[in-house]
Amino acid sequence: MTVDVRLRRGRGALGFGFFAQGVAFALLVTRIPAIQDQYGISDGLLPAFLAAVPILAGVSSVATEHLVKRIAPSTVLRWAQPVVLLALLGVGAGTRMWHVAVALGVFGLAVGALDASMNMLGVSLQRAYGRSIMLGFHAAYSLGGILGASAAWAGAHWHLALFTGYLPAVVVLLPMVLAGSRFYVDAAAGGAGEAAEGWPAGGGKLLLPLCLVMACAYIGDSTVANWSAKYLQDVLGSSEQLATVPYNVYMVTTLIGRAVGDLGVRRFGAVAVVRSGTVVAAGGFAVVAAAPGAWTGMLGFTLLGIGLCVIVPQTFAAAGRLFPGASDTAVARLNIFNYVGFLIGSPLVGGIGDAWSYRGAMVVPMLLVLVTLSQARSFGPQRARYGVGHERRAGDRAVDVGRGGNGV
Repeated sequence: MTVDVRLRRGRGALGFGFFAQGVAFALLVTRIPAIQDQYGISDGLLPAFLAAVPILAGVSSVATEHLVKRIAPSTVLRWAQPVVLLALLGVGAGTRMWHVAVALGVFGLAVGALDASMNMLGVSLQRAYGRSIMLGFHAAYSLGGILGASAAWAGAHWHLALFTGYLPAVVVLLPMVLAGSRFYVDAAAGGAGEAAEGWPAGGGKLLLPLCLVMACAYIGDSTVANWSAKYLQDVLGSSEQLATVPYNVYMVTTLIGRAVGDLGVRRFGAVAVVRSGTVVAAGGFAVVAAAPGAWTGMLGFTLLGIGLCVIVPQTFAAAGRLFPGASDTAVARLNIFNYVGFLIGSPLVGGIGDAWSYRGAMVVPMLLVLVTLSQARSFGPQRARYGVGHERRAGDRAVDVGRGGNGV
């Protein structure tokens, strides 16, 4: 087998892994009301259940940082993904509150290892390719999220039990991810060997700007996920049906933006793409905050999808470039701030909305997203090039998005 074929198969297998994770996560979060009803979870207790998942995922991401020093990230991913799918099925299969507590706990621990190892492989594979492919992986995740949310809608529409709604997805995805895991490609240094150089002195300080960007991006994302429907209906006076549309539009524009985003990175560089995305996202929040009606608000949420979609994948890629000898460690630590942003975003906006106004609350994530502009140089040199030959052509204009010096 040639190196090119091995990389292509690895890329396809990892892309499907991202897709499967998008389906599983969407099936969980979009059926939260049904989960609450099935287990009799009170409104007061529900936030504790919801917070437990990202907290445990953060703990697991930290553990994965140390685990991949001994075993390859591909091995972690190979076992974490089936556990996520089975835990999802467990959420739908129980009857008592401790059942769902255990299932969600397992889901959180597995998803932290899954997210960390999946992005570790994406960063190392991008380095091997010598060009930007990270946005494509996250586009696959967005596609999975759209399909998962659609399946959840169908389950709710037909009043299916949670287990019945989850079972087809698990039955289809589980054997496919197990089969695809045979083709995962670790770093050239041999998976766990990549961490041999160790974490550099002062590495935490160098990574901090990217951690800040990651947290702010997920605050913006969680704001759309948790508050777009309520904002459109309660503040902008839309119908209940129309209020369900903004998040779907956001997901579709996220998919489109990520699907074409790698082309933009190759042509203009990661810094320019991230800056542009930040400005568009901030503009989206401004439009939402000032919208006179529902359709203008929809435009704002559409802009948010176009802008925010490029930031997270490029943040992971920048971490891999910043620490070429310890990218697994960098990705694992950076991944924690995914969950930090998710935990902070919803209560932050809700608290400001209740205490002041929801229009004013939308200004806060706008300002936080703009933090990315001040940290844009952390995403690397605009015109640096790879030093590897894979898929290079004389005179091509590919930019460095996953290899080389720190570029700060």
